[in-house]
Amino acid sequence: MQSNPFDKLADRYDAWYDSDEGSDIFSIEVACVQQLLHERRGRWLEVGVGTGRFAKALRIVDGLEPSVPMLRLAVPRGIRGVVGRGESLPYLDSCFDGVLLIVTICFLDDPVGALSECARVLRKDGSLIVGMVPADSQLGRAYQRKGREGHPFYAIAKFYSYGEVIQMAGRAGCVFDQAVSCLFGGPGENGNRISGPRSGLVPNAGFVALRFSLREEPRLGSSARPAAHGEGQPA
Repeated sequence: MQSNPFDKLADRYDAWYDSDEGSDIFSIEVACVQQLLHERRGRWLEVGVGTGRFAKALRIVDGLEPSVPMLRLAVPRGIRGVVGRGESLPYLDSCFDGVLLIVTICFLDDPVGALSECARVLRKDGSLIVGMVPADSQLGRAYQRKGREGHPFYAIAKFYSYGEVIQMAGRAGCVFDQAVSCLFGGPGENGNRISGPRSGLVPNAGFVALRFSLREEPRLGSSARPAAHGEGQPA
């Protein structure tokens, strides 16, 4: 089994958010996602919660993450962490008002399966929000180049265009509603510090937040799962 770099390098991953570049990018991405959360209500889950930075900033309590070292950093931030994978969520059907995936889809083994699981645990009027770095953006191409050069995180990532993610979400039973885009410069460029959120799917955006609702017809993987919230292994 391939080792998970997030287990060994959780502290390094988390420390990036405190760097000058990391804190600037993070604040812009949070503002981008917040534009789709203006009517947020009820119980939300972040799949791939990592060290809890986004969940804390967005006031989301429930978080699922496969890396125990990452979750150990998330729990002190007020995250109710559960160890698990997006492709097999340890939650009952229709138990969340919203599900969030931020820079997670590029690390999933089965994106359609994970999106289907997100759809399964959503209530019928719930929202799914996917935050992503598009493969065909300047930032996405830079990250892919770093991956080819051996960067421990980007080397295991598979980046997608937002069109591909919208298509995958459609296969999982979700309908695209709205998008907000930001970060129009390359990594380390001053443009990233001033390129805040813009409504819609803006070309060459380095970060895009996509909001989906559920389709009415039956969706992939909709069978009820007998697991309750507590069945995931807590951090």
